[in-house]
Amino acid sequence: MNKQSKEVKKSDLMSLENYSKNRTRLRKELIIFKKNRRISVGPYATFYFECYETMLAQIQEMLFIEKGGDNQLKDELKAYNPLIPKGKDLVTTLMFEIDNPLSRTEFLNKVGGIENKAFIKINDDKICSTPETDVDRTSEDGKASSVQFIHFNFSEAQIENFKNLNNKVFLGIDHELYHHMAEINEKTRKDLIKDFN
Repeated sequence: MNKQSKEVKKSDLMSLENYSKNRTRLRKELIIFKKNRRISVGPYATFYFECYETMLAQIQEMLFIEKGGDNQLKDELKAYNPLIPKGKDLVTTLMFEIDNPLSRTEFLNKVGGIENKAFIKINDDKICSTPETDVDRTSEDGKASSVQFIHFNFSEAQIENFKNLNNKVFLGIDHELYHHMAEINEKTRKDLIKDFN
């Protein structure tokens, strides 16, 4: 395991055969692991905080589904390793989950640039989102993607303030058409604090 180096390597992965045998158990364990790393903000937005373990599982699953071997592995490592926190940031997959396809399209058509409007607030200090730059997730005509990858980069002082459980910490979105905030509870805070190590 390369948790200290903050990246997944080929040597961390199970063989397809071994993963196939253990897949059901591993996926159940992952659901439990991810439980405290999920935060809903408003009616449509859900933030999933990523880490080494979630990205290892994602890469393993993609290889299992597509069976693309070493060629695929290079692409998966390139895509998912940037989503592992590097010690001074938190990384989320932000998903807009709207069951009705028409309502989803209507909403996403209006919220272009929303990936730049997420924040973590510690007392009066706001840490603004930095979207992953692999692709532009708002189209030229202003439509937002339903899936966004976002980094929150912290200073040393902000990390210490996040770790201090006496401080209130909120996760929010401050878009003119989607303005919502949720407190990050203590269980989730304790899980996310590990991402700073």
